[in-house]
Amino acid sequence: MSTPKPPRFLSDGRLSGRLQNTTHHGPTFAQTGCTLSATAGHKGHSPEASTDAIRRRSAIVQNRSWAGKQAVRTRSILPTFTLCAAFALGACALTPVSGPDSGNVRTGQRDPESLPYSFVKVTPAVTKVLVGTVPRLAGFGDKRRPGGIRFGVGDIVGVTIFEATAGGLFIPAEAGVRPGNFVTIPNQAVDTNGNVSVPYAGNIRARGRTPVEVQQAIVDALKNRAIEPQVIVTLIDQRTSLVSVLGDVGRSGRYPASAEGERILDVIARAGGPASPGSDEWVMLERAGRRALAPFRALVEVPANNVYVLPQDTIYLYREPQTFLAFGALGIQQQIPFGTWRISLAEAVARSGGLTDNQADPASVFLYRGETREIAAQLGIDVAKFEGPIVPVVYNLNLRDPAGYFLATTFEMRNKDVIYVSNAISVDQTKWMNFFRTVNGTINDPIQTAINVYTLKNLISGGASIITTTTTPTVPTVPAP
Repeated sequence: MSTPKPPRFLSDGRLSGRLQNTTHHGPTFAQTGCTLSATAGHKGHSPEASTDAIRRRSAIVQNRSWAGKQAVRTRSILPTFTLCAAFALGACALTPVSGPDSGNVRTGQRDPESLPYSFVKVTPAVTKVLVGTVPRLAGFGDKRRPGGIRFGVGDIVGVTIFEATAGGLFIPAEAGVRPGNFVTIPNQAVDTNGNVSVPYAGNIRARGRTPVEVQQAIVDALKNRAIEPQVIVTLIDQRTSLVSVLGDVGRSGRYPASAEGERILDVIARAGGPASPGSDEWVMLERAGRRALAPFRALVEVPANNVYVLPQDTIYLYREPQTFLAFGALGIQQQIPFGTWRISLAEAVARSGGLTDNQADPASVFLYRGETREIAAQLGIDVAKFEGPIVPVVYNLNLRDPAGYFLATTFEMRNKDVIYVSNAISVDQTKWMNFFRTVNGTINDPIQTAINVYTLKNLISGGASIITTTTTPTVPTVPAP
C-alpha cells in the first residue's frame, strides 16, 4: 500500500476536488461528519481559521487510519511469529545434513536400542596412552636371545659313547689297535614318551632337554659300568623345533630354528622375503596361543619390533591396504588409503582435503574407533557398561585450540578409523532459513498470482479499482500552517 496523501488546498483556501481514496483505507471526511466551507467567510470564520481547522481534522483522520492499520498488522504478526517459532523446532529435522550435530555426539547415545559408545576428549594424557598401544610385535616382552635347541618327540638323535681304554663295557680288549675307543649307537627317534634308548643305560629322558643335558644323563647312567665314559649326542634330523613361515613370501614352509637365535626378518629372508614389500604388507606372529600384528615396515624402521623367533612360532605375511573413512565437513568424503605404513590424525585430515572453511566447526572433529577393554580402561572409561571385548569410542579433537594441531600430529591413525567433522551452528541455521524462505515463497506465489490476475482483469474492463501492497507503513507528516 502507498502512503496516504494529505488533502491539497487551493490558493483561496478551498479543498481541491476530492480525496484520493484509491490508496486511503481510513475513514473519509464525510464519515467523520466534517463539513467544509466553500467560501472564506462562511459562519463568520476567517479563511485562515477555516484552513487551520481543515488541516487539523485531516491530520487526526490520517493518524487514526494509520493507528488502525498498525493494530490490525500487529495482531496478524504475533501469530505469525508464534507459528514460525514452532515450525523452527521441527524444521531442523527436515533440513539435509551429512551426519549428527556436535551436541548430539557430545551428549552420548540417547537411544537405548542403539549402540552405546564412550566420548573421550583428546588430551596429552590420552595420546600418551594410545602411543603405547599401537599394533607392534614388541609387545611379546622377552627380548633375550633364546636358549639352545631342545629335543622333541620325533627328532632323530645320534649317540656316540667313548671309553678311556679297551676292555671296558663297549670296547673289547682286542680293540686296542683300533683308532679310537668309541661306539656309535644307531640313530633313533625320540619316542612318544620322550625317551631314547641307550644300551646298559636304559631309557634316557630326551624331550625338553638340550643335547648337553642328554649327554650328562647318559654318562651318569654308565659311569659305574663303563671305563670313564664320555658321550656325544647330536641332532640328526630336527623335526619339532621348527618355525612356520606362511603367506605372502617367496617360499612358504617350515624351517628349522637356529640354535644361535634368529629374528623375524632373518627367518623371512630364509623364506625368500616378502613377495610384495610395501606399506600394505602386514606381519602376524603367533606364539603359544598369542597373536600380534605389525606393518612390515614397522619391523624394518623400528628395531624393537624385530623380535627373536622361538621354535613353534608361526609367521604369517599378508597384504591389506590400510584405509580410513572421511565424512562430514571435509574437502572430500570417501575411503582414503594411508599411502604409508603409518600416518597421524593431522595427516589424515590433510589427505581428506582439510576442514571446509564455510561449513566445518573446528572444535567438532570426531574420530570413531573400537578399542579393547584393556585400552578403554586405561583411558578412564567404565568398561562395565559395555559388552564384548571391543568398546566403541568417539574421540573429540578441538582444532580451535592452537595446541590441538600438536595433539593431532601425535595421534596415530589405525586401519579402518572413521573421521567425522560436524557443521558449524550457523550452517544449520542458514539451511533452516533457506528452507523457510522456500516454504514462504511457495505459499505467497499463488496469492501474488491471484492479485495480478485480478488487477489485470480490472485494467482490461476499465475499472478504477487498483490493488496495491505495501511493506512498511509510514506516518504522514502534516505540513506546518
